[in-house]
Amino acid sequence: MNMNESSQPEFFTREFTQNPYPVYENLRKNNPIYKVMFPSGEFGWIITRYEDAVEILKDSRLSKDVAKRYGAENQSIFVNNMLFSDPPDHRRLRGLVQKAFTPKWIAGMRDHIQTIADNLLDQLESKDQMNLIDDFAFPLPIIVISEILGVPLEDQDKFRMWSNTIIDATSSEHAEMFEQHAQEFIEYLNAWFDKVRKEPGNDLISQLVVAEEAGEKLTENELLGVVALLIIAGHETTVNLIGNGILALLEHPSQRDLLIEQPELIHQAIEEMLRYNGPVEFSTSRWALEEIQFRDQFISQGELVIVALDSANRDEQQFPDADVFDITREKSPHLAFGKGIHLCLGAPLARLEGEIAVMTLLRRFPNMQLQADVHQLEWRPGMIVRGVKEIPLQL
Repeated sequence: MNMNESSQPEFFTREFTQNPYPVYENLRKNNPIYKVMFPSGEFGWIITRYEDAVEILKDSRLSKDVAKRYGAENQSIFVNNMLFSDPPDHRRLRGLVQKAFTPKWIAGMRDHIQTIADNLLDQLESKDQMNLIDDFAFPLPIIVISEILGVPLEDQDKFRMWSNTIIDATSSEHAEMFEQHAQEFIEYLNAWFDKVRKEPGNDLISQLVVAEEAGEKLTENELLGVVALLIIAGHETTVNLIGNGILALLEHPSQRDLLIEQPELIHQAIEEMLRYNGPVEFSTSRWALEEIQFRDQFISQGELVIVALDSANRDEQQFPDADVFDITREKSPHLAFGKGIHLCLGAPLARLEGEIAVMTLLRRFPNMQLQADVHQLEWRPGMIVRGVKEIPLQL
């Protein structure tokens, strides 16, 4: 995928999905603010350099509110939440959820998450193979977020199916399933809210429903949007943090050996996994509220702007030896969880889950090996998450 300055980079092909980094490197050098047609058919700008990405993620001239761009009647129910809103709505919606994700509360979850990880790996003790995603990386965070929200654990496979369809909706193979799965998800949540109104518990959905009953806190659509976001974002990021992180260790055996010998490096290792091949490839959409001159480009009012987070995290100007996976790298200001007011609310929880998952796996199965050619692994389609569908391991 060598490109000279005049050639057009190939976006959103299978080859790009497998390894987008050569395309990103070329763009950072030659076209750091690049206009492209996205899989949705909409033209917009991709930002690839770190310094530019930080500015764009904090720029108040860009809106995340879909209703402002397309009209409230044309927006999906899944965007009625803090991720797709501007101040002052953003502060109100985020504030309601933030109470459940305090540092003290997250720290108190450590032992419980460790128990979940141990229980999942106990089930594999007698086996000599596993699929990392299905057997461990997916169930761990979905169990945690299901317990936080108070939804039944036996429905986790439904959540996974609905979540995958919604996340991957930008790829054509999932577009036709979107309406059906979105409707099923909405009906499920509405039925659950009715149940919680009659018998509220101590879980987060009960708190949000009670807040809604108290008036002016959440509308019905916002309740749906916020809970859907928590279910989807509450596990998608962590699934791919664990998957991509373990994959990086398997591809760099010396780094894996170092982490086994020095487990205290786990905090730095997780930050490097997030930087090196982060679980969220692109930021969610922003639209220009006015014409903006950004560097040497003019972004017209209403135009779409997206940050390639995984490109910014490989920017040589910000990270020396950016393409090297190094778990001893000093504190990393990577953008895996975004920047500014939309910085990921669940980042501390994802980090904790990632640390526990990686270290528990290494302790139990220090000699695990990848049971596939790394170049043949199938990466998920769609424009938001970066993750592999299956990672077969020999234990």
